[in-house]
Amino acid sequence: MNAPVSEAPVIASRPHLSAIGTTIFTVMSALANECGAINLSQGFPDFQAEPALFDAAHRAMLAGRNQYPPMIGTAELRRAIADKVAALYATTVDADSEITVTAGATQAIFTAIAAFVGPGDEVIVFEPVYDSYAPAIETVGGRVVHAQLAVPDFRPDWPQVAALITPRTRMIIINSPHNPTGALLGADDLDALAALVHGTGIVVLSDEVYEHMVYDGARHLSVVAHPALAARSIVVSSFGKTYHITGWKIGYVMAPAALTRDFRKMHQFNVFTVNTPCQLAIADYMREARRHLELAAFYTEKRDFFRAQLADSRFELLPCRGSYFQLARYDAISDLPDDEFALWLTREAGVAAIPLSAFYGGERVEAARAARLVRFCFAKQETTLAAAGERLRRL
Repeated sequence: MNAPVSEAPVIASRPHLSAIGTTIFTVMSALANECGAINLSQGFPDFQAEPALFDAAHRAMLAGRNQYPPMIGTAELRRAIADKVAALYATTVDADSEITVTAGATQAIFTAIAAFVGPGDEVIVFEPVYDSYAPAIETVGGRVVHAQLAVPDFRPDWPQVAALITPRTRMIIINSPHNPTGALLGADDLDALAALVHGTGIVVLSDEVYEHMVYDGARHLSVVAHPALAARSIVVSSFGKTYHITGWKIGYVMAPAALTRDFRKMHQFNVFTVNTPCQLAIADYMREARRHLELAAFYTEKRDFFRAQLADSRFELLPCRGSYFQLARYDAISDLPDDEFALWLTREAGVAAIPLSAFYGGERVEAARAARLVRFCFAKQETTLAAAGERLRRL
């Protein structure tokens, strides 16, 4: 007698996941690979870090440092982070109770949101907004509230933010230097934010992964150096961005001890810890401060080189004060909406970019598509940027 054929179970997606699509960075990088296009879409370098960093990792491996480190990160790396913060921002951060090493910045952001945002809580984000924030908020049952950054300078409208705050506001997420626009928050912005959250239970999540990529004599202003904000803030940064090792996926969080305790409760079950030899390598590599202090000059050259490549093109370049991204308006080239233009640019011109509308949600997407702006990543070798520039100048 033949055994009955079993039917495949019908397992429906959970409602909070059904609306989450594939990130635009995955989509555009895959299309670039498919078309053989120059990939200026996803934010990763196409050059190596210094060999000294890899040598340090190798030494740690050979020394037997290959087992689990402490959940909060190796003592060596946490001390190195605290020393850097003291030197850069004249601020003391306790390496044991206020610093946690994470598996990159995206994990840090998700874990912070999961630790402090619950069902029905509201989180204010600034649009255009990095695409991982909203899915993380919605996954834990929170509600995304959008404040707008106005073109072309992409500065916050603080009276608008004040009007968006309600008794359900649990968190405000800021990002400076800003991805995707390259805008910076100034001292007046931090003061305005501090005034808005004073006397509330609102937590500030400050995404500062491009902290060392600030140009034209400007300074990055970390909330860790603003006492009123530091007392209620979770600061996120990334070694992947700083040391050209995005594939290592190592970042860190700084927060007051009380916030750190709650962050670590989630972190221990979300990731637990991060690989030991790479943490030790970064700690060793950080001893030479020039390796992060010279990053602004390094990327200024790349920004200026890429902008020079497009000087004779029909793209209109917006200001870039920080990060390693350049926004460009293409309305002199095409009247296609930005998402369609990005696909056309990859397939027909052989250069991949990110449409700015990917950083918007809801009814604002259509207006963003019509603004005809795309984002290029200039964290590339000059040969790559020159080849891309040659193709883009033909349009």
